[in-house]
Amino acid sequence: MAVNSNLFGRYVWLIDTIRSRGRITYAEINELWKRSNLGYGDDLPWRTFMNHKKAIADIFNVSIECDAKDGYKYYIDAPESLEGDRLRSWLIDSYATLNQLQADKSLEGRIQFEDIPSGSRFLTRILEAMRYDSVLEITHQGFEHGYPSTFRVEPYSVKVYNRRWYLVGRTTYYDQIRIYALDRILDIEVLDEKFKMPKDFNMNEFFEGCVGIIADKEIPIQRVVIKAYAYSRKYLSTLPIHKSQREIDSDDDSTTYEYHVRPNYEFFQALLLQADQIEVLEPKSVQDEICCFTENILAYYKK
Repeated sequence: MAVNSNLFGRYVWLIDTIRSRGRITYAEINELWKRSNLGYGDDLPWRTFMNHKKAIADIFNVSIECDAKDGYKYYIDAPESLEGDRLRSWLIDSYATLNQLQADKSLEGRIQFEDIPSGSRFLTRILEAMRYDSVLEITHQGFEHGYPSTFRVEPYSVKVYNRRWYLVGRTTYYDQIRIYALDRILDIEVLDEKFKMPKDFNMNEFFEGCVGIIADKEIPIQRVVIKAYAYSRKYLSTLPIHKSQREIDSDDDSTTYEYHVRPNYEFFQALLLQADQIEVLEPKSVQDEICCFTENILAYYKK
């Protein structure tokens, strides 16, 4: 279903308005609508509201229900499913912010976003290729190579991590799934050649136990336990290193967390970001690796 940007903005505004308030009557929605940059002081007609409600269910798979026993208040049915869908949630949050910025230009200088490297300009072409199962020809230059190379990739998925977009796909030359940072891609072409998307490929399973984008299956998933002190104990409680993070103990001085991860390079980098405020309790292999990192760092300052 093709949706113009104005309608899309209306749908996102309605989802965000109801989601942020929990339960709200049509009259309250209408008042907020008139004050928004989309309403321009006009009412939101009942028929339009019902049409938007239906379109939201069709496009976003978000059901807006009405509780007649609670003063005919509208609410998002199963909001946990919406919050658990990171793509939908991110899209709604981003567009809702854009709506607010358009409503009040004075806010532009008061909201700052992190820059995403320039490779994002290739994102729409990659998504187009994914939609039609088209093979890509990319010219790529990795950090480890002094020259670019051109080859074909079957695009399976994309992922954003630490302000970088990544392409996950099967390279026909190596006949294996590899990951490419979009900002290291110099050129890209969508070919007429088609590929068959493997039915058994699951992105969540591919990155199971991984922090970041290094999906090394040779590193087994392990139980890692750390103890966080001072600022880090609160920081990690609100911004977990990995989705498997679970608090297993706490006292006045520290909080102990458990993870089930593949201890890859990015996992160690995430631990090192906590500086001297965390302690690895187990396993010993992770303790030893952290010690190795810190000894290498200290060596720079002992010259």
